[in-house]
Amino acid sequence: MLLPVASSEGEPWHVVLACRDAKRAQAAVERLNGLGRSPGRRAEAMSLDLASLASVRAFATALIAKVSASSIPVLHGLVCNAGVQTGTKRTFTVDGFESSFGVNHLGHFLLVTKLLPILASPARVTVVASGTHDPAQKAGPPPPAWNEPAALFRGELGAGAAKDGPFALGQRLYTTSELANVYFTYALARRVATGVTANAFDPGLMPGTGLLRNAAPPLRFVAKHVLPHVKPLLRRFLTPNVHTVEESGAALARLMTDPLLGSTSGKYFEGQKEIRSSTGSYDTDRAEELWKVSEVLTETE
Repeated sequence: MLLPVASSEGEPWHVVLACRDAKRAQAAVERLNGLGRSPGRRAEAMSLDLASLASVRAFATALIAKVSASSIPVLHGLVCNAGVQTGTKRTFTVDGFESSFGVNHLGHFLLVTKLLPILASPARVTVVASGTHDPAQKAGPPPPAWNEPAALFRGELGAGAAKDGPFALGQRLYTTSELANVYFTYALARRVATGVTANAFDPGLMPGTGLLRNAAPPLRFVAKHVLPHVKPLLRRFLTPNVHTVEESGAALARLMTDPLLGSTSGKYFEGQKEIRSSTGSYDTDRAEELWKVSEVLTETE
């Protein structure tokens, strides 16, 4: 997860990496600091585990303290980038929420609502979602099976998942949580202050990133050792929305920094393109219900 703090082309920037793995975070910090090439450009890492609401609160408190003490610049951007797929069985966070919803949605929800008061206009929030939330995209995992939000946080999907085996269940928990991310983005866009924007971003299929590290061993092998080498075939026969990490990273950076997008809010981007999300994702009643239940579960007002 990246928290871009004050950046535009040619200007100083400060990036906070909010990470669960301290070793990987430090490696990323060293790489970013090596790319800065000028004074006033700096990256640092802070500890955050989205599977723990206590960790989210502690991170937000620490970041707010840094901003208040002027040890880092004011906050102008927030990217919610974490995502997990749980494999072939339901798993739960330390707070007792089904992991896909606990990490992909609820952890981000608490983080954003805690940090909204210190977002300084102009500011942007980007929630990384997935095209798998859209049933119209036939290729890929099974589509979402929405249910009452309280049930979803317990890992109970809607009727569409009634006949799912373990493999399909894990994938559908993921796609349903990604639909929640789109609902969250649109509800957030209706609430942010003037000068703050909120958009959803689909990075596309990026083979080799480790998203399927909890999948069954054969699928893990294919995802890690086969798919990264057959991107042209995937684009031709599965979906054109297949990218390298660098390509999707550039598209995400554009969404956060391009001056032409400074007033764009409540939109959905597939890579560089603004498109419509799924038909069901514009259900305002569902989005508002999800927001209210998320407030209760995180004790956020």
